Amino acid sequence: MKWRGRRESTNVEDRRGRGGGTLIGGGIGGLILLLVFTFLGGDPTELMNGLQTVDDNNTPYEETAAEKERSEFVSVVLADTEDVWSEIFRQEGLVYKEPTLVLYTNSVQSACGTSSASVGPFYCPGDQKLYIDLSFYDELQQRFHAPGDFAMAYVIAHEVGHHVQTLLGTSDKIMPLRQRMSEEEFNKYLVRFELQADYLAGVWAHHAQGMDLLEEGDLEEALNAASAVGDDTLQKQARGYVVPESFTHGTSEQRKRWFYKGFRSGSLKGGDTFNARDL
Repeated sequence: MKWRGRRESTNVEDRRGRGGGTLIGGGIGGLILLLVFTFLGGDPTELMNGLQTVDDNNTPYEETAAEKERSEFVSVVLADTEDVWSEIFRQEGLVYKEPTLVLYTNSVQSACGTSSASVGPFYCPGDQKLYIDLSFYDELQQRFHAPGDFAMAYVIAHEVGHHVQTLLGTSDKIMPLRQRMSEEEFNKYLVRFELQADYLAGVWAHHAQGMDLLEEGDLEEALNAASAVGDDTLQKQARGYVVPESFTHGTSEQRKRWFYKGFRSGSLKGGDTFNARDL
């Protein structure tokens, strides 16, 4: 991705090195459950019973050269999402409210509760902020085998997609369903919710390509990242088998397909996964 020397977003809040407590426990299962709750504005502490919290020392944070480069990169990507979504909203007669991206280390407090870096990047609708520990960049490459700067750009664009859902009222439509149906049935709507965010990430990538920001191989990096975080792939890695009724984000194939749909379309229209017959 062509990002060096370009505008960085001013909507970045740096909380790195501030402590906030480290949650001991979690893993892939915790990642999936906690993300579901935080995306929907729930209280993640309900899932944290039995986990130990250890306070971190509030020592001054020293940014490495690699971290500085990564923080600049995510700031540029955030700025690109601001430009793209502001224009799309304008065309729809709407006003895009820019989210804030919070950089943190180890753990962080949001309006959705306390979260550890093990949950990965997430969006909290309660404060309309994206949260990311930049160490996820290494995890994306080493653990999920999804290298490349555009793989990370996809992750950020997906979280911004959740912000778009919040602004459009989609999140508010999903939350009440949790009280009216079984967990298995509700999970089907969560999958649609996540696939829609993947579609919206693809919409952003479409416009990034139109601005001549993509380089050879970038699209493949994003598709690889989308595949790497599919429920079936994660469950196979963690358990050795899959439980489809517990899926909350979609299979690797579904996540790739909906991102690519958004990439081909570049429009808000076509991203209604809730009415899609063939997910």
